[in-house]
Amino acid sequence: MSARYLLPYAPDAIGGLPADLDVLVWDGDGPRPSAAELRDVEFFCLPYFRHPVALPLLAELPALRVVQTLTAGMDDVLPHVPAGVTACNARGLHDASTAELAVALILASLRGIPHFTRLQDRGRWQQEFHESLADKTVLILGYGSIGRALAARLQPFECDVVRVARRARPEEEVHGAQELAGLLPSADVVVLLTPLTPESRHLVDAGFLSRMKDGALLVNVARGPVVDTEALLKELTDGRLRAALDVTDPEPLPPDHPLWQAPGVLITPHVGGPSSAFLPRARRLLREQVLRYERGEAPANVV
Repeated sequence: MSARYLLPYAPDAIGGLPADLDVLVWDGDGPRPSAAELRDVEFFCLPYFRHPVALPLLAELPALRVVQTLTAGMDDVLPHVPAGVTACNARGLHDASTAELAVALILASLRGIPHFTRLQDRGRWQQEFHESLADKTVLILGYGSIGRALAARLQPFECDVVRVARRARPEEEVHGAQELAGLLPSADVVVLLTPLTPESRHLVDAGFLSRMKDGALLVNVARGPVVDTEALLKELTDGRLRAALDVTDPEPLPPDHPLWQAPGVLITPHVGGPSSAFLPRARRLLREQVLRYERGEAPANVV
């Protein structure tokens, strides 16, 4: 039997949906739905972490009108979205979790937590002097909803926050991208939150990195290809810059990749979004989007 909605969660797990909602549940782990089951699907939510197995279905949904992701970035999805289909991202869903990880990466890097963890593994008590986030200047590049969440979390740390977006927004004290070159030399920490687009690919190249001050920390919680990996490796190897990377290029990072052993780098395996904050916010987003569709309203977060 076909259904109108193809969702990764059952309606009772999402909550607040009509009892008679016409839903086919598929989380990307089990067998793919059949062509007969898919023929009337109008609204498809891609299962989180399952894009590679879910994307081929987009070409097999003749009635598809809306594709919804549970990710903020859609660089891997948009090339597969059929003409005339509305694509919606999960703007806001990962704000809390990603901003929280960005703060954790900054603090861990500045305070030497990876170093102390290695000392703990060897049973060594070794007191040292490390940097504080207090009195630092943190530049947020890509000041959208996650950037706002990050700025709010940085406020108690007694640091200065510089906000940069594609276009200046003076009412929010946001600088435009054309001012970036002049702002980089004064930043102690640069946090990347820009989406991956043709314009932002390798935005952080040798020239960008050369403008950062000696000893500055680059934090990437955006997309790996925003950074030119070879250019970053040179700066890390020279010991001039440090980095904390939740995303890399390539990704997953091969076991023998030189980034793993580069000095001054902290790597987490793209875990900015998946945390205990994910599921309740994913359910809330899906509930709101499905109810909008049921009422004949335009969905939110259209890309």
